[in-house]
Amino acid sequence: MSTPISYFERMYAASADPWDFEHRWYDARKHALTAAALPRRRYRSGFEPGCSTGMLTARLAERCDRLLAVDAVPAAAATAASRVGDLGNVTVGTARMPDDWPEGPFDLVVLSELGYYFDHETLGSLAGSAVRSLEPGGDLVAVHWRWPVEEHTLTGDDVHAVLNAVPSLARLARHEEADFLLEVWTRTPAPARSVAQREGLA
Repeated sequence: MSTPISYFERMYAASADPWDFEHRWYDARKHALTAAALPRRRYRSGFEPGCSTGMLTARLAERCDRLLAVDAVPAAAATAASRVGDLGNVTVGTARMPDDWPEGPFDLVVLSELGYYFDHETLGSLAGSAVRSLEPGGDLVAVHWRWPVEEHTLTGDDVHAVLNAVPSLARLARHEEADFLLEVWTRTPAPARSVAQREGLA
């Protein structure tokens, strides 16, 4: 079973920033690495489900012509909207994944600290929605905490194993630390080209 929405509602009722994204160097560094891992300099249309307080959203907005960011908890979405409110290329909304997954098409989807809240079946549905909404050659980026957490249905490694098993995703990059995994895939049948290949250097 997936983590119930009531867990997140209680967390955001107790604090506008329950994981202290605003102040922790761990998260600032991880968000910087996530943005640095994006293979393209610029994306036409990005989607970030589970945007929480919008700290990563602000970094992604610098790389996207249009960015849609959503969270299942209205309080979290409101904090994110306040953070990026002066950015005309960002839309923040409330939506529950995977049921409310938007049609797209997107050329970037970012799953940050989201997948382990779902059971295997629901995560498979979410991965399918991500692939369907990605245009061929579009990029999927996932980053997840690896240590066990009671409220997590799966581990970060479990999440990335599911994503690596999706036939229409070809992995471009993998960054592994004790604390988190960061991986980038391209949706096939477009060829999975490295950053140098995309730049005509190889």
